[in-house]
Amino acid sequence: MERYLITTLILLPVVGAIVVAAFGYISRKAETQYRWLALGFSTATFALSLLLLKGDSAAAGFRFGQDVPWIGAIGARYHVGVDGISLWLVLLTTLLVPISILSSWHAIHERRLAFYTFILLLEGAMIGVFVSLDLLLFYLFFEASLVPMYFLIGIWGGERRIYAAIKFFIYTAVGSLLMLVGIIALYYHFGTFDYTVMLKAIADGTAHAYPGRWEFWLFAAFALAFSIKVPLFPFHTWLPDAHTEAPTAGSVILAGVLLKMGTYGLMRFNLPLFPNAAREFAWLMITLAVIGIIYGALVAMVQPDVKRLVAYSSVSHMGFVVLGLFSFTEQGMQGALYQMLNHGVSTGALFLIVGMIYERRHTRMIYEFGGLSQPMPWFATVFVITSLSSVGLPLLNGFVGEFLIMLGMWTSSATVGVIQHSYIVTMLAATGVIWAAVYMLWMLQRVLFGRVTNEKNARLSDLNWRELGLLAPLLFLMLYMGAYPRPFLYRSQASVNEVRLRVAAPQSRGTVAENNSPVQR
Repeated sequence: MERYLITTLILLPVVGAIVVAAFGYISRKAETQYRWLALGFSTATFALSLLLLKGDSAAAGFRFGQDVPWIGAIGARYHVGVDGISLWLVLLTTLLVPISILSSWHAIHERRLAFYTFILLLEGAMIGVFVSLDLLLFYLFFEASLVPMYFLIGIWGGERRIYAAIKFFIYTAVGSLLMLVGIIALYYHFGTFDYTVMLKAIADGTAHAYPGRWEFWLFAAFALAFSIKVPLFPFHTWLPDAHTEAPTAGSVILAGVLLKMGTYGLMRFNLPLFPNAAREFAWLMITLAVIGIIYGALVAMVQPDVKRLVAYSSVSHMGFVVLGLFSFTEQGMQGALYQMLNHGVSTGALFLIVGMIYERRHTRMIYEFGGLSQPMPWFATVFVITSLSSVGLPLLNGFVGEFLIMLGMWTSSATVGVIQHSYIVTMLAATGVIWAAVYMLWMLQRVLFGRVTNEKNARLSDLNWRELGLLAPLLFLMLYMGAYPRPFLYRSQASVNEVRLRVAAPQSRGTVAENNSPVQR
């Protein structure tokens, strides 16, 4: 069973999509049943994914692997597995999908069959991205995830949904094509698409020397594709439109999972496969990350739309993740991975909350609200906790990730070129935390507190049991990950260190035991 666990995780939501489609074809009048089938298959996928925690999941290397021939003519293989880096991202994916389906219970009124089919297909593709160890297989899953999201935005989105969907698709597809060119070049160099074989060849020194400036251009091709997906400044312009126009479920999945494909790709492929180019490009990636942190926060401050404000906050938060990755320190890279999870939990919850108030008022404009804490005390309580988590309040999850990133950046030696001192970078990035507090607290004050300025708000109903239920696991994670992060950091430590040691400059190489790890302490 363990050998086929990952394949089952990929196929189960796909089978669910087929069952939903077949059920809809047989019984066209039972539209309300589609959501129950979709929820059942997605919940079963989450329950099955918990088996990934079995055994020594803290050890380095890939577990639950399956490696069989796929396209013999070119040596492509169906090779999948999970390690400490991909483990939590798979679990985050399987958790957010049933929550997204539950959030759409009363929000989707048309074409429900297609809606739930696309969400299940999207889940299968997203899991495939995080477990693929064959580059061609990874690329196919990476591209496959675009199609369902394109339709989720384009069919069930807002007034400008077609524009947002096409912009999202073009941006991501163009970047992906450059990555495909890079994958073909790697195949020409290594004679395989297998990621683990490439790493072994580099470690053994048998294929470390890329011809000419190959490593430079290969890093650039992969980094551009992943930077668009993050999105890193200045490739971010598709994100606010996609988030604003997407339905609530689409926004939750987009923020919670799809953006992580970019930072996961940088950590999984760019750093270990192109270590010299990674060090050469570090100053540029760090500069863009800091610009994104500050720019995203400042633009979020002036947004009149709550959903667009949260979208721009994602640009800022994902900048922190990139900053941690290119610190090349254990604290920074661990913090980056932890922040990926934090962002998925906190920002996913924020989009759920925005969707709940939109269902009641059919507007997201901040000036339309005011004093919501009086008719909706539970809504106000959840909104405040989630916003403070996003800001990075101590004892909530956002604080741990950002603190580790800034700690790792402060001690980093990765900054070269125009950036000479890592502590300057850290202080600039830290201003993003201040700006986050400004735009989030200001938004909370205008939406929740004061007197009720609009009579329509006075009659709003508070959160029901379904809404509280789907937010409960995310609120629990915000508190648990903020108060006790060790189980998460412990399981990812060995895998993160393996990547760090591959990219570390020769003079800074060392063993995991030699590193002064906050987890070990």
